[in-house]
This record gives sequence, structure tokens and C-alpha cells, in this order.
Amino acid sequence: MKIQRAEIYPLSIPLVEPIKMSRELIVDAKTVLLCLTDEQGRQGWGEASVAPLMTGETLDSLLASIKYLVEESLGLDWGSPDRFAEMFNRVLYSNASAKSCLEMALLDLYTQEASIPLWQYLRGANTAIDETAPVAIPLLRMLGGSLDKELSDAKALRELGFRHWKIKIGSLSLEQDLHRVKVLCELLDGDTVSVDANCALNLADAILFCESEEAARLTFVEQLIPADLPMDDFIELKKRSAIPIGLDESIHGIKELKQFIEAKAFSGASLKLIKTGGVIPALACANLLKRNKLELNLACKVAETSLSAAATASLGFAIGSVAWGFSMSNQYLQFDICDEPLIAINGYVKSSQLAHSGVGVTPNINRVKEVIAKGYSAIQC
Repeated sequence: MKIQRAEIYPLSIPLVEPIKMSRELIVDAKTVLLCLTDEQGRQGWGEASVAPLMTGETLDSLLASIKYLVEESLGLDWGSPDRFAEMFNRVLYSNASAKSCLEMALLDLYTQEASIPLWQYLRGANTAIDETAPVAIPLLRMLGGSLDKELSDAKALRELGFRHWKIKIGSLSLEQDLHRVKVLCELLDGDTVSVDANCALNLADAILFCESEEAARLTFVEQLIPADLPMDDFIELKKRSAIPIGLDESIHGIKELKQFIEAKAFSGASLKLIKTGGVIPALACANLLKRNKLELNLACKVAETSLSAAATASLGFAIGSVAWGFSMSNQYLQFDICDEPLIAINGYVKSSQLAHSGVGVTPNINRVKEVIAKGYSAIQC
């Protein structure tokens, strides 16, 4: 399989409503789409989003990395996906987001050529799975805004079948956040409820939070403390917490997972393709977590389109189960760039929704061109 040409699209898509995190306010999704055309005229699509506080990528840096990687990839013979990462690393050091974008587009082409869905290929390649059929993946919804709004949103979404939740904390006082958590957990009793601080708490406040009665009903807490704190702080938090400790910003791939597993400093991790460098490295991370009886959450960055949602869901179907849920962030866009966007069905996403060969969804090129970020243009390679 060889790539004949490529187009790169820097996009900016407005959100349904702003999403307030502890260290940033997000009002639109800045993401990059890549379209590869092979020698047979097939098109494969990839995506990676901007995440300056997680991967260090801005729109400009992500565009530059993808353009460089793609230009160096033109004319190469792309064989087995098992060798994709090795080939990427010969061309460009690090830059996991750019590699994830290219890997997704190549896998889309590879599985179209094989006439199978991406999830089916990944499931067949995963020797750690033994279920006969993929199970539906529970979708996780974020709650934010005033407490009244959070309660109203939670009630409405619960009626639609959602049972997995993430409460953003860290931008209010500890007392205010604990009150919100207590009230929401009472409403959502029996559901999988988590909080995410996005590194906002210091160790002392994180311990106070995890030892409090108000937080006792939580299923897990995610990245309460900064990723650059010493390992001893994570060990102390894990030791003192009655609630399972999840990590996100601290985990980018196998290397970090092994370090935290050896230290026994966490209970599970959130995997994003832009952190691991793609679907195949993420699958290796998921299997390592499962072998060590640790939980996982799958997530897209806020906010990616149905393209990344489909690739991440394909990973979930290959894993077998995702107990901590899947943060499918195209749910927060005002509109998607796919004519048939991936949507929730009673709070879940099902493998039958990705029955087409390849990644399973295809962007509408006219819609893609309509949301090119202001001041940018498509790049031809």
C-alpha cells in the first residue's frame, strides 16, 4: 500500500456550550483531519486534536508535525500495521499526536482494502481477548456549570440511558466541589460516577477530598494532582485514598504505565490516542492494564469528531470491556463533519454502528472545508 497524495485540514468547530476545566475554558474544538489517497484511489482519514496542557500541541505545532511526517511517508510501502510505529519512529522522534493521526488514516486504508471494520481487525489481532462478540461500550458524560444545571442535565441524560459520569472539579473551592459531588452522587446513586481535576489539586487537598464522606460514593477520581509531582506523592495519595485513583495526564504510554504499576501508585488510567501515538500502541497499553488487574477509561480530547470517536470505539471493542466508560467527545460539538455521526444508543455505542469497512465513518469533505480554522487553509502534500 502506497500513498499517492494527502490533504491536511486544520479545523475549528464550535461546542454546544463552553466546557470549563480547572486550567482552561474550551469554546471550540481545534482539531486536525488528514486524508490520504492510495494508489487504488481509496481515501483513508485520520484525526488528532490540539491539547497544549496534555500533549503540548498547538494547532500550528500539530500541523507542522503532521505535514512533516506525511511528506516523509509519501512513496513508502506500507505493509503490516505492526510495523507502522517502527516506520514512524525512523522519520520523527516523539510527536505522538501526529503519529496517531497518520496511523488512523493508514489503518482506515488498510482495513478498507481488507474489507473489514477496523474494530474487527484490532479484535483479531488482540490475543488477550477471548469473548466471542464485542460488548457495547458505556458512554461517559461530563457534568459542568451551576449545580442546578448539572442536576437538570444529569436527570435528562439519565432518561436517555446514560449511567457513566464525570464531574469536573478544581476551579471552585474544595468545599464547593465536595458539596457538588455529594449532591450529584445522591442523584446518580448506583451509577459509575467519577471526578476529574485535570491536575488542579495539591497533594494535601487531594487527600482531604479522597478521605471525605462527601466523595465516598465516587467510583474513581481522575488526575487530582499535577503530573510532574514526584512518584512518592502519587504513592501517598493512593495509600490514603479510599477511592480508586485514576490517571490521565500522567500516562502517555507503556513507559509511564510500567513506572506507576511498579510503584503501585494508581488503580487505572485514561487512554487517549493522541497520547499513546495511535490505536495499536493504545491496545498494548490496555492489555498491560488488564494483565495487572487495573481499570481503564477511553477518551477523546474535548472535542474530536466522529472520526476519532470511531477509532477509539474500535479500540474499546477490541479490548472487550471498558468498565470506567468511554468519553466520546463529538457529543459536545454543535455539529459533526460526518453525515452519519457516531451517536449514543441508550447511553452506549455498539459495534453494529461501525459495520462499514475501515474506521467506519467518513467525513463530508464540503462540511470539512466549511470549518477550516480562521487564518488557516488546507495543506496539499
